[in-house]
Formats: sequence, structure tokens, C-alpha cells
Amino acid sequence: MSWLFLRDLLSGVNKYSTGIGRIWLAVVFISRLLVYMVAAEHVWKDEQKEFECNIRQPGCENVCFDYFFPISQVRLWALQLIMVSTPSLLVVLHVAYRKGREKRHRKKLYVSPGTMDGGLWYTYLISLIVKTSFEIGFLVLFYKLYDGFRVPYLVKCDLKPCPNTVDCFISKPTEKTVFILFLVVTSCLCIVLNVTELSFLILKCFLKCCLQKYYKRLKSPVCECHNLRHVKCGEMGAPPLLQKHHSDSAMSAPQGAETKLPCDTQEG
Repeated sequence: MSWLFLRDLLSGVNKYSTGIGRIWLAVVFISRLLVYMVAAEHVWKDEQKEFECNIRQPGCENVCFDYFFPISQVRLWALQLIMVSTPSLLVVLHVAYRKGREKRHRKKLYVSPGTMDGGLWYTYLISLIVKTSFEIGFLVLFYKLYDGFRVPYLVKCDLKPCPNTVDCFISKPTEKTVFILFLVVTSCLCIVLNVTELSFLILKCFLKCCLQKYYKRLKSPVCECHNLRHVKCGEMGAPPLLQKHHSDSAMSAPQGAETKLPCDTQEG
């Protein structure tokens, strides 16, 4: 199987990820994809041929193998890698949509197409939730299908066409158990990283909204005080009683004398 597309996809997402997202990409690429390609595939190679039962009844081994391994463990591992990595494609597609929109309008619509704001922030958040759901779902599926995360060296089968209960032996059980436990540990690590990144993005957005509201509240009283200090009592915007008081004072005062206004007393 060629993994070049998945590698290119992960490399493309790396440009638009946060710091925690880049750690997740490193874990997926190094600890899961490379381990699968270099070692795991060879461990499970020809696993059905190496599954042996202590009877030569035609069809017995095939039926028992299908019962205990309805899906090959290594293929389920590969399917998990594909499903976990695919949601990151949403982010790449959203960035491509932004770039295409700017080309159509022939002007700059965003600070940067890869900036984590607006719709891209929601897309990234959705991709994290989907990835975490896939990780948890595949771990549960793995546990249910194979009755745990350990590979036994011996299983007992009494299915037809086996004439009685037969012992069947699995090849390389210890080595397979080590790889499966490694898979479980890396999956749990990826879940922790996804939840941490999800919490970080939500907390960052919440703090940003709170700070914006705080600055707006802080700015509005300052603007009001600033405007009040520059209001002149004789202007058209002043109340009618204040205008009348100003005109009476101007008539009664001697010529050339400076009239003192209520606003001036407050400022002094």
C-alpha cells in the first residue's frame, strides 16, 4: 500500500497547525505511520498461513481464523491511520477555498489565508473533534473485536466443520502484543494532544472575547467623559434652560466683562 498521499497531506496540514497540532503530526508520522510501514506490516505478513490448528480437517482452520480475526489487526491499524488523518484534509480544503476566493475577487480578503480565525477556526475545531472521536472509536472497536489488547498464543475453536474442540496456535503472539500495546499508547497520546489543543483553542477564544468586551466597556466611559469636557454651554446641543441662563447672564453682565459658565467652575 502507498502512503505517499497521507504523508503529503500531513505535511500540508503542518503549515496551518498550532504548536500542539505539530506535536500531534510528529507523533502520527513518526510513531505510527513509520512504525507501521517499517515493522508492523512484516510482523503480520502471511498471518493466515501461519495460523495452525492441531487437526487437518478441510476448512477448519479457515473458519476458526475468520472467527477470531474477523478483520486483520494490521489492516484495522491501517484503517485507523487513514480515518484519523483524513479530517485534517478539511483544514487544507478550507485554506484552498480562501485562496481561490481571493483570486476570483482579485483583492486581499484575509490577512493570510492560513490565519486561524473566522470559519477556519471552526473547521479546525471540527477536525479535532472528529479525529478524537475516531481515535476513541477505533480503540473500543479493537478491544471488542479481539477481546482485549493482547494476542494469545493459543485459542480453542469448536466451530463446524471442526469435528470437536481443537487447539489453534497464533504465530508471533508476543511480538504482535508489543506492537498492539504500542498502538494503544500512541492512540491515547494523540487523544490527550487533541483534547489539550481543543481546550487551548476554546480558552484562547473565550479570553479574547472577554478582553474585547472589557476594552469596549473601558473605552466608552472615557469617550463620554472626554466629550462632556469639550461641551460648551452656549452651543446648540445644550439644554434649553441652560441656553436661556447663558443669554440672561450675557445681557446683565457689563460690556467687556468675562462671563463665568457652570462648565468652567467644574473644570477649575
